[in-house]
Amino acid sequence: MARIHATAIVDPRAELDDDVAIGPYAIVGPEVRIAAGTEVGAHCVIDGQTTIGRDNRFHPFSSIGCMPQDMSHRGERTQLVMGERNTVFQYCTFSTGTFKEDGVTRVGSDNWIMAYVHLAHDVQLGSHCVLANGATLAGHVHVGDWAVIGGLTGVHQFVHIGAHSMVGFQAHVAQDVAPYMTVDGNPLAVRAVNLTGLKRRDFSDERLKVIRHMHKLLFRQGLTLDESKTGIAALNGQGADDDVRCMLDFLAASKRGLVRG
Repeated sequence: MARIHATAIVDPRAELDDDVAIGPYAIVGPEVRIAAGTEVGAHCVIDGQTTIGRDNRFHPFSSIGCMPQDMSHRGERTQLVMGERNTVFQYCTFSTGTFKEDGVTRVGSDNWIMAYVHLAHDVQLGSHCVLANGATLAGHVHVGDWAVIGGLTGVHQFVHIGAHSMVGFQAHVAQDVAPYMTVDGNPLAVRAVNLTGLKRRDFSDERLKVIRHMHKLLFRQGLTLDESKTGIAALNGQGADDDVRCMLDFLAASKRGLVRG
């Protein structure tokens, strides 16, 4: 059975699997579903049409599944869906979606989300990401797997941040960040390939060589975007086809232009 502290308020219509722990003074709303092994810390509020997977941990004072901070929202029934094994630290706020997209804010699995992070409506956060203290993702932001976003960073609405990228401390991100790259500074600029992160994930020398080549094609040779895409496509067959596909798919979906520099 779920372990619910005597001071917690859990709506009887909420669905809690076995071994869910609800801490002191936490509040769980009627449309919430929480899978086994998840721990909800003291004073957390889990509300809205929110589905939370297994083995997540919410530290105190977070508000999860709150109403979108979108002035066009008129109370439509939208959702927040979270995966498994996420760690969410104090004072985080995650909104449900809006029907400007498909009505769902999504959080993947195995993310490390530090204090005061805000995920606005319709954010699509991948898996294995790290969001440092005070990172703020505006509406409709998409973040790929294994991305790292530095503390006090603000991400403009509709921006896409690519897989395996790293955004430095206190960045203002108003354009898309290509996969595998490190960006920082004011104005924001691409500094290099995120080699430290890629090596930690055991990327082979062959893959790193291709990713470095993609970096040069996109940011160091003065090519147009179409010329860069052609050059990247020609890298297929060199031991990093999945990485080439990841980059080309990202570039095809980009709407706000790339952070360059």
